[in-house]
Amino acid sequence: MLRLIVFIIIYLILGFYALQALKTVTRFPWVYYVFIALSLIILSNFIYQFTWGETPGRVLSKPKSYAFGFVVAILTFKIITIIFLFSEDIFRFLAAGYQWFFGSTKEFSLPERRRFLSLIAMGVAAVPFGALLYGMYRGKYNFKVLKYNMEYEDLPEAFDGYQITQISDIHSGSFDNRRKIEYAIDLINKQKSDVIFFTGDMVNNKADEMKPWAELFTNLSAKAGKYSILGNHDYGDYFDWDTPEEKIKNLEDLKLMQKEMGFDLLLNESRYLRKGEDKLALIGVENWGRGGFRKSGDLKRATSEISKDDFKILLSHDPSHWEDVVLKDDYHYHLTLSGHTHGMQFGIEIPGWVKWSPVKWRYKYWAGIYEELGEFINVNRGFGFIGYPGRVGIWPEITVITLKKKDLT
Repeated sequence: MLRLIVFIIIYLILGFYALQALKTVTRFPWVYYVFIALSLIILSNFIYQFTWGETPGRVLSKPKSYAFGFVVAILTFKIITIIFLFSEDIFRFLAAGYQWFFGSTKEFSLPERRRFLSLIAMGVAAVPFGALLYGMYRGKYNFKVLKYNMEYEDLPEAFDGYQITQISDIHSGSFDNRRKIEYAIDLINKQKSDVIFFTGDMVNNKADEMKPWAELFTNLSAKAGKYSILGNHDYGDYFDWDTPEEKIKNLEDLKLMQKEMGFDLLLNESRYLRKGEDKLALIGVENWGRGGFRKSGDLKRATSEISKDDFKILLSHDPSHWEDVVLKDDYHYHLTLSGHTHGMQFGIEIPGWVKWSPVKWRYKYWAGIYEELGEFINVNRGFGFIGYPGRVGIWPEITVITLKKKDLT
């Protein structure tokens, strides 16, 4: 409760400061009243959702997510406005102090704030504010198909041109637009890949979240089938269950649901994908994450029935597993497919020029293809969203990877 009170005080102080800039820009009182009303409505909803409207679980519910999203948007607007104007206010205070100590009059008065600077400040602040609102309205369903060709010297001949579609981090408990999800499912099927891999986090907390969407994901089809693994959210670790048995049943329900949707769920297991006389080893581990994340992944157990010489594709939800465990393993894993980071759902990506997100400060491998020690990983940016109910710059991803036999001539 103390943290909430401190937050409210800071929020109101920032709002008061931003209001002064607004008064410099325009002389129309209705603009001030709209800004005040909007700030108070957003604050009131935030307080309600995180107190009396509280829902069980450490993962934000839809109402809490939107309350959080609107607070982030308006705070971003206020903070950027203040950053621009703070230096100018220091100058104003220094100028007033100089006039009082060394000027002809001892009256302390602040120079008038320059309207031009306030206009620039609010104009710049409006850009991320608008982007965050856009991310909540449309960005979260701005699905992108990212295609890669990957060459290997030891790829079995029959798999030259073999196409993989990867999706990750569905987070069905956050969905709120059936038409957009139908579009995304159709987009996946249009890729006509040989196989589909799902790399974890089907739900936020509970298996029931997937029920309204299960029919749509059942429609996903590929010639060689659909394979999946579990992510950290799928175990129900972020929900306060009444009994341990209830939590166990929830996980079993999710496993059954994946089977009913046509996914072959790999739980520290392996399969062989075959074409004629050739084969690929597919390995799927349970979640293994650095730090406080669940570490149920068992690579040794998962590879117990395959050969060291097999061409290997590994499904592992968290890319920190690749960095901390997979790269150090005795086996060579040609391609690892992960997700988990979502690219933080916020960043800037301009192909060939810039690729940035705050999540890079936590994860070395956070989006796209990386190579280390002759092994490759693709970190999918995620299909869904969680927490902030939107995406800005880091769009929902459908990955299509075509395996190629490297020509040595």
